[in-house]
Amino acid sequence: MAGRKIDTVTVEVVRNLLMSIAEEANAIIIKSAYSTNIKERRDVAAAILDPDGNMVAQVESLAGLLGSLLTVVRNVYDKFGRENVHPGDMFIANDPYHGGGNHLPDIVVAAPAFSGGTLIGWIANIAHHSDIGGKVPGSTSGDADSVFQEGIRIPLVRIFSEGKLNESLMDLLLDNTRVPQERYGDLTAQMSSNRIGVERLNEAWNKYHGVLFDCMAELQDYSERRVRAAVGRLPDGEYSFTDYVDGCGEKYPDPIQIVVKITIRGDQITFDFTGTHEQIEAPINLPLPSLKADVFFSIKALMGPDIPSNEGINRAVRIIAPEGCILNAQEPSPIGALIDCSQRVPDAIFGALAPIFPERSQAAGNGACTTTILTSRGVSGTDKFFIFHEVVAGGSGASRGLDGLSGVQVNLTNTTNMPIEATEMEFPHILVRKYELRRDSGGAGETRGGLGIERELQVLKDNVFYTGLGDRHRFRPWGLSGGEPGDAGAFFRIKAADKSVAKLSHKTTSLPLKKGDVIRVYTPGAGGCGNPKKRPVEKVLKDITENKVSIGAAREKYGVAAKVDSVTGLPVLDEETTASLRSSD
Repeated sequence: MAGRKIDTVTVEVVRNLLMSIAEEANAIIIKSAYSTNIKERRDVAAAILDPDGNMVAQVESLAGLLGSLLTVVRNVYDKFGRENVHPGDMFIANDPYHGGGNHLPDIVVAAPAFSGGTLIGWIANIAHHSDIGGKVPGSTSGDADSVFQEGIRIPLVRIFSEGKLNESLMDLLLDNTRVPQERYGDLTAQMSSNRIGVERLNEAWNKYHGVLFDCMAELQDYSERRVRAAVGRLPDGEYSFTDYVDGCGEKYPDPIQIVVKITIRGDQITFDFTGTHEQIEAPINLPLPSLKADVFFSIKALMGPDIPSNEGINRAVRIIAPEGCILNAQEPSPIGALIDCSQRVPDAIFGALAPIFPERSQAAGNGACTTTILTSRGVSGTDKFFIFHEVVAGGSGASRGLDGLSGVQVNLTNTTNMPIEATEMEFPHILVRKYELRRDSGGAGETRGGLGIERELQVLKDNVFYTGLGDRHRFRPWGLSGGEPGDAGAFFRIKAADKSVAKLSHKTTSLPLKKGDVIRVYTPGAGGCGNPKKRPVEKVLKDITENKVSIGAAREKYGVAAKVDSVTGLPVLDEETTASLRSSD
């Protein structure tokens, strides 16, 4: 494709132009979508690809959605032939086993951009839809044992042919969702976004012509060079780590290991996941494109957050994942809750490479995608479904110089929170009773792990069903260099009838609730870093003031004795006891 050497300034200008196109396309979906999951939580991503299907620019949003955007155009060529792609075409898919997608609610839509007869690139986007059929409302369950239970499967098909909508296909999709009007709005937003993206790519072509191709090629080469240079500065060797997913349901209660061995030789780096648990009949399996997205994110996070996100990063790494393991699952393995396993891959990679990244290493974050789904019939007197879908954030891990952040998404999820106002306005049968940080949930350390969240949702009618999907309920986020692990997550139901509190499974599916019942969600905190008793006393006192650490935990974990002044409400240090506690180590 490329034939000329392009100056650095031009490459950077074109890179920013392509990023602006992707960002505009992404914003169009968010501003046009119907569902709160997209317009409020922003569970969507957009990307630009070159004519060969290599990604050259991606919105810096959800790394977990990256896998599909890396492969969809090549899958189009494999299935239809490059010569059979025409102006005005648009392709849709959600099935990772047959063309594109992560799990079935993630629908990818891709469109080629032509100038005359010249294919100049592709615009693609992917968005999480709140329901696409399947055994339960919301299309994500904790007990599916086959992908066939998880919703309608969309193989790679043409949704537009030379500018004409395939209305029969749209009818088929809408007839297989419980909320067809919402699906119509979200799909229309995705397709409209691509139309604008195609226009913007044409404008870029009209300005730069063949230089656009040269810049696309150079951007990928540059990212590859950056990664190889970063790897080349690392000591040769093998670095291993094993982390665990909590398990999944009654059939798989035992922990599921994620094993990685990372080999560095010169500027070559290999990620070998041999030894990882075999795929299971439970919905936490990963298709291979999702694993590639996990590694892509980890490389960028450790070796250069400023490295442009494009196919060049993938060219610089080698991935080994045996077919049939949970990270390279084969059809028809269920995949609906794959993010809980996907989140563990960066944790394992970060754990393996921590010894050689002293400045960038951090303890484990909350490592979960804590999902709450409430569904029911009967909204404002109608007989339509409502589907409330929310992912609640947790803590991020402490590093050697900084405390972890509290109440944030980590690793592959980067969605915003669900505002209380939007929840109660759009779902009048849900009341948010509590939304606050969990005191003492951050792992103790010289630098403290970020705190998780406590969120309580009360249902205001009968016949509401709750699905809760989470992880790190059993295996707490690990600490680093003597830091303690963060607190585990948990789900609870509080019955309206007798106020009894029952702890629920981390994979709870379609639990019936009565009017007045409350769902309480605890998200995991994050690991601390370093010896807790080396944390500066003034920082511990500040944590007490901000209600991040209790008086008891300050004494037990940090060796800081204090009491709260009854007049000022501020902690007062007992210097003598503190000196004794801290010297006991």
